[in-house]
Amino acid sequence: MISTKGRYAIRVMIDISEQRSNGYIPLKDIAERQGISKKYLEIITKELVRKGFLEGLNGRGGGYKLCRPPEKYSVGEILESLEGSMAAVACLAKDATPCPRAPICKTLPMWTEYDDMTHDFFYKKTLADLIK
Repeated sequence: MISTKGRYAIRVMIDISEQRSNGYIPLKDIAERQGISKKYLEIITKELVRKGFLEGLNGRGGGYKLCRPPEKYSVGEILESLEGSMAAVACLAKDATPCPRAPICKTLPMWTEYDDMTHDFFYKKTLADLIK
């Protein structure tokens, strides 16, 4: 399940994408447009800056802007950066210890197929796709 943190991160990135010609976008403006607590958005934007998705500027005229064009951000990378692994089952996570049951697991092919579908879906969608 994708948490509010991941969903709100996508909304913030879309909002900034739509406003990007205005330079740095103040967090209070984003919070107001999105109907999300400014305090909660501070946590999310701090993480997005730390992960290299946004650039922040403090003080008068400050706010946030994208580090690259919207078509260069996949929804999948944004979600995984805030949510962690989006693997459907623990044994398919990138850092998972190899499962001793994998060779005989009757459900592993199903989970792998599901994981591939969701990964491809989110990684093929860009911010540019969402703002069209």
